[in-house]
Amino acid sequence: MNKLKLGLVFIFILTGIVGFTYLSESAMVIRVLSVLIGLLLAAFVARYTTQGQDFYAFCRESSVETRKVVWPNRKETLQTSGIVFAFVVAMALFLWLIDAALMSIVRLLMDQDV
Repeated sequence: MNKLKLGLVFIFILTGIVGFTYLSESAMVIRVLSVLIGLLLAAFVARYTTQGQDFYAFCRESSVETRKVVWPNRKETLQTSGIVFAFVVAMALFLWLIDAALMSIVRLLMDQDV
């Protein structure tokens, strides 16, 4: 029974896509609606498959776990952002210095070869 439902999901998706191409003379809104209706019907049927039920349970558990996360407050966020910004500036200066030094070495070597 599960394979039949998955086959029906595939058929709904395929029907939406075929509808999009078949309705090439129609307005874009109608063409997009055909794809959306196909996807919605496929999602509705997929919800009742074994994989769909597992996915739905996973989504519910993920939502519960998200509520358990301790999110940083404003002060912690600003401090962390400041540290990241300072590190980026320091790395940019470091790489600029290395680039300038290497460019000077290359110019020095090129002048000696000429």
